[in-house]
Amino acid sequence: MSEAQPNWTPDVAHHAALDARMVEAARGMRLLSLVSWPAQLQQPFLDSWQAGHPVLPMVEYPKHDFSEARRELQAIMQAAEEGHPLGDYLIESARSWDHAAELLENLGTARVTELSKILYGTPDEQLPGNGPTAREAAAHFINIACELDHELISPMETVPVSATALALQLQNDLDDFFDARVINVELDPDLIAKAAAAATRIRLRTSAIFTDYDRAQLLQHEALVHSLTALNGRLQPVLKSLELSSPRTTTTQEGLATFAEQITGSTDIQRMKRVSLRIEAVAKALDGADFIEVFKYFLSQGQSEQESFASAQRIFRGVPATGGLAFTKDTVYLRGLVSVHTFFRWSLRQDRLRLGRQLFAGKMTLDDVIRLEPMYAAGVIEPPRWLPHWVQRANGLAGVLAFSLFANKIRLDQITDTLFPHHADPEAEHSETGQTPA
Repeated sequence: MSEAQPNWTPDVAHHAALDARMVEAARGMRLLSLVSWPAQLQQPFLDSWQAGHPVLPMVEYPKHDFSEARRELQAIMQAAEEGHPLGDYLIESARSWDHAAELLENLGTARVTELSKILYGTPDEQLPGNGPTAREAAAHFINIACELDHELISPMETVPVSATALALQLQNDLDDFFDARVINVELDPDLIAKAAAAATRIRLRTSAIFTDYDRAQLLQHEALVHSLTALNGRLQPVLKSLELSSPRTTTTQEGLATFAEQITGSTDIQRMKRVSLRIEAVAKALDGADFIEVFKYFLSQGQSEQESFASAQRIFRGVPATGGLAFTKDTVYLRGLVSVHTFFRWSLRQDRLRLGRQLFAGKMTLDDVIRLEPMYAAGVIEPPRWLPHWVQRANGLAGVLAFSLFANKIRLDQITDTLFPHHADPEAEHSETGQTPA
């Protein structure tokens, strides 16, 4: 029970105690850290590749035993009150941590793929609203990126930025936002990913090369979503677990972070291509491609050898690299983006745009925001201490969403005659006649 709020009702106090137990049980289950490959595997593989005889990487994962934690998680699920907002939150969260624990106990085996599908989904799942699959959406963005006239890209968009320079720039951005040193930006030579975020620390791979777009993306995506929700969750009086990166919140977290890039104009088509390539690569791995084949796929799409290795290892985290298996986390990005975008538009149409702010009170799913709304009203969940500027400016956000709602009513395949009366649209003709355009 929170010392600041000694008069919680018995049901809130009961679930606050269960939440504290869950936080303790989940301690040490740093899922993404524990499934990641050691950085020293990269250079031997690249040496073998450049010598013309690539050798499939072999990863030795440590053995983990979370049996005691899993027993505690089961007990929490049984003790939580089903049908109560806090109880349902705890049951789903504890179940997610139990799956994560089982996954970590089975590193290096095919079971990881099955559990990652439970936690993160697959490339063939439909997007919200009976839309295309994530893999089909990925193909859309890859095609657009490949067809873009690169002469349109300004020189400023391609100027390389070192990790050292970016760290200084990003640190200044964050210090300005918080008006204090709240998050530290650090260089990490052993990081395989280009960047990684925690509540009070953002790491950049020392050898990585960035662009000006990367600065804006890292600020909005990593710092002002991933770190900010962790910081706000840390301040919660009852649900301390809202600070934790539970696997069940990954789709919403990555969707919210990618939406933040878009709403602030921080994303670019190459970023969308990178996200989409990972989804296609997961699908290829599940279809039988091994690490070398997936590495070649990223190379064929214009990535450097170093980046292709980093991209390919994401797909095979925790599983054998021999093909037919994958760690499916990267499939959440487009599904999460569409879900969060739809959620914000729905919130505007329902005159409940305040729900978008509540998303930042901690790490939660879209369902949690709706489910826990009575807890906000009761003061059980505190409003977020920090919010990105685009969320604070409700009028600007509402303007963008209102236009998006309206624009959705317009059928692109039916406007050719109105906008371009003297120029037929071959794609529209193809969709009407079923004939291939010349």
